[in-house]
Amino acid sequence: MKILYHHRIASKDGQAVHIEELTAALRRAGHEIVMVGPASYDNEAFGTEGGFVAKLKRHLPKTVYEIIEFAYAVAAYQRLKRAFDTHQPDCLYERYNLYLPSGVWLKRRTGLPMLSEVNAPLLLERSTHDGLALPWLARRTEHTVWHGADRVLPVTDVLADHVRAIGVPDERIVVIPNGIDPKAFANVPSRDEAKVALGLAGKLVLGFTGFIREWHGLPRVIDFIADSDPSLNLHFHVVGDGPARAEAVQRAQDRGVADRVTFTGLVQHEDIPRHVAAFDIALQPDVVDYASPLKLFEYMVLACAIVAPDKPNIREVVADGVSAVLFDPDSHEAFRAALSRVVADAALRDRIAAGARELIARKGYTWDANAARVVDLFGLLGVPAGNAA
Repeated sequence: MKILYHHRIASKDGQAVHIEELTAALRRAGHEIVMVGPASYDNEAFGTEGGFVAKLKRHLPKTVYEIIEFAYAVAAYQRLKRAFDTHQPDCLYERYNLYLPSGVWLKRRTGLPMLSEVNAPLLLERSTHDGLALPWLARRTEHTVWHGADRVLPVTDVLADHVRAIGVPDERIVVIPNGIDPKAFANVPSRDEAKVALGLAGKLVLGFTGFIREWHGLPRVIDFIADSDPSLNLHFHVVGDGPARAEAVQRAQDRGVADRVTFTGLVQHEDIPRHVAAFDIALQPDVVDYASPLKLFEYMVLACAIVAPDKPNIREVVADGVSAVLFDPDSHEAFRAALSRVVADAALRDRIAAGARELIARKGYTWDANAARVVDLFGLLGVPAGNAA
């Protein structure tokens, strides 16, 4: 089938990983993708946060910026309509964004079957963290998209509750979590080889990947390292960059363990597997309540022993004592106790690591499986499954 794929992402980060992995999986399955998105997207380097768009958001009054966002939707609709006229796609897949009803406008005009992928409750998120100047317009566009799409695809059931809350019926909601491309992790070195390559031979490696924010709580991991028995030979390997990196670096220096903590800085996505391959224990110190963390699936496919917060969105994927060790996210002592338990028990590490890896195939946590679900949903909406490119 020929799929018109629409997004408004201007940054190259985890959002871009989702876009590129899913569309690559759809192409592998023989389907054609007609991509419509910001012109700047292809020119951004991995790890950037939107360039010119990010600057606009920082410097313009909120009302002006939000009017520009809605004006963009009008321009995006025109691009979508041109793409429809030129390519005659079979269906429309849109990554939901606030003030972006362009896909629903095209669906109403053309009758294209439409799926709306939802990765965050952006009305709630932006209202809480940034404030909205035009909440009534944001609310109306969110309602328009989620009610107008044929199916809404939140990445967690926790996020699905936000979709249900505005009256979208369960039969039109399909939860599709993030995934992994196992082939990208198939030829990584063994754990010992990965450690040697990174200068970590003989260490028990605690690892973290991602964009480093304050709420990730990396300083408490550094405190754990500093308070641990030196004979345990613990090392914290942090893969990524972000606004909270400087605080974590300073904490390591203040606690006298700078030589036991590595900060790699920004690492290209394709290079992440060789770092994660060295992790004995993979940390998800905290997580947004509704998110489907990409790092969790990367940890799972490389059979890392996972320590993560006991939150509903995490429990949708892994189980305590079977495929991870979970801790009370509101208790610092619970985090330290969980990490101490996993550090001390090699058999536990092996058991939960094997349990996590086994879930990838059994539950279909792969981009290819996600692409197949998307194709099946379009099939239920009447798009012929045999129309592969």
